[in-house]
Amino acid sequence: MADVIRKLNPAEKPLYREPPNNIEAEQALLGAILVNNDAFYRVSDFLKPNHFYEPLHRKIYEVAGEFIRMGKIANPVTMKTFLPAEEKVGELTVAQYLARLAAEAVTVINAADYGRAIYDLAIRRALITVGEDMVNIAFDAPVDMSPADQIEDAERRLFELAETGRYDGGFESFGDATKTAIDMANAAFMRDGHLSGIATGLRDLDRRMGGLQPSDLIIIAGRPGMGKTSLATNIAFNIASSYEPVQQADGTFKAKNGGVVGFFSLEMSSEQLATRIISEQTEIPSSKIRRGEITEADFEKLVGCAQMMQKIPLFIDQTGGISIAQLAARARRLKRQRGLDVIVIDYVQLMTGSSRRASENRVQEITEITTGLKALAKELNVPIIALSQLSRQVENRDDKRPQLADLRESGSIEQDADVVLFVYREEYYLKNREPKPGTDEHLKWEAEMEQVRGKAEVIIAKQRHGPTGTVNLGFQGEFTRFFDLAEDSHLPERFD
Repeated sequence: MADVIRKLNPAEKPLYREPPNNIEAEQALLGAILVNNDAFYRVSDFLKPNHFYEPLHRKIYEVAGEFIRMGKIANPVTMKTFLPAEEKVGELTVAQYLARLAAEAVTVINAADYGRAIYDLAIRRALITVGEDMVNIAFDAPVDMSPADQIEDAERRLFELAETGRYDGGFESFGDATKTAIDMANAAFMRDGHLSGIATGLRDLDRRMGGLQPSDLIIIAGRPGMGKTSLATNIAFNIASSYEPVQQADGTFKAKNGGVVGFFSLEMSSEQLATRIISEQTEIPSSKIRRGEITEADFEKLVGCAQMMQKIPLFIDQTGGISIAQLAARARRLKRQRGLDVIVIDYVQLMTGSSRRASENRVQEITEITTGLKALAKELNVPIIALSQLSRQVENRDDKRPQLADLRESGSIEQDADVVLFVYREEYYLKNREPKPGTDEHLKWEAEMEQVRGKAEVIIAKQRHGPTGTVNLGFQGEFTRFFDLAEDSHLPERFD
């Protein structure tokens, strides 16, 4: 309360360096709200109680907000019993102070300007805190905290401050959480396909999952040759190509449909990844593209596709063996510079941990990676699709459909993932069991191949907020493309 008294007597100068603040702006805004409650709605979308420097002002703003949201009048008379009566502001009681604020109130027109000034000063104070911590940690760094870890920590805190105006965690009221849930439901209602998450472009998969949900860690796993990279690439391209931005009230852009995709390709180069996508879109086999076995018409299709793809927001990082700390830093940077709605990682087992202790034990390292990916998904509020290998024990069973226990270092992956998808193609295994041509076994094999040719199963083995089960898709191996199968209701009429 000494700050308020000092402001009333500006001749007194503090004996220390005071954090930036503007008590007069806080008083003017609170007075405007008390006189005209409409002023609250001009600042409530960005200004929170903790942005006020003076603790009493925080309490006044919080109580006024609760009154106004409930449809009640917030003024000095109605609010005084909900504020600490024993506190004094100089010679004034809190009730008298409220009356003074209202009596000296400015017009409602200036409310947004005062609110923005208060917000900016709060951000500056938060920056000072982050800067002080950086300096103190750099001077007295623990033995196990390397300079790279310090940079990563500072970058994370600065990113949080830049994104949300906060630099630490804390409790959130259930009312705020409920409001967020209602906003999500409204977004789903307004979005194409009525999905609460981002559409993958695969109809049946979206129906089961409701799209890719923000802050979810989605694992796509399968044995080599099953097409997990193809599925991830298809989804990434579908999301990026359907990107439709809409401008927000603060001037920033948000995805109405689709999204900006960051693809971390630890296995393939960006050129190989681009070739796969071009092959899928032009329906020219990637093997022919690499060998140059294409016609002039094919080349024109490739050029047209490449020109179209230059406009889509799909960004590729091809760093091999990237650590979880590096990946997080680059993802934050991409979100700040270009926006970011979905992250794809191909694949988890090629990543490395950040700590020395984790690198000595592979299971511990994978645990650190999956825990870090889940934390990053929550921090950036985007879905992360991470590909994972399966252990060889699948090959020893007659039914080679994967199970959760087949995940390599499965404990942490299964525990941290919100969704686990297995890609399975019976055709792959059946093709390798071809009997000698001309025999009865071969005829039987051909009949079985006809049933499974060009088909794939995506098994939803785990889903925190939806059902498990199997989604049947079509697969064209030469174009590395997954697609929806026709629904029975859309097939031509059949006659026996």
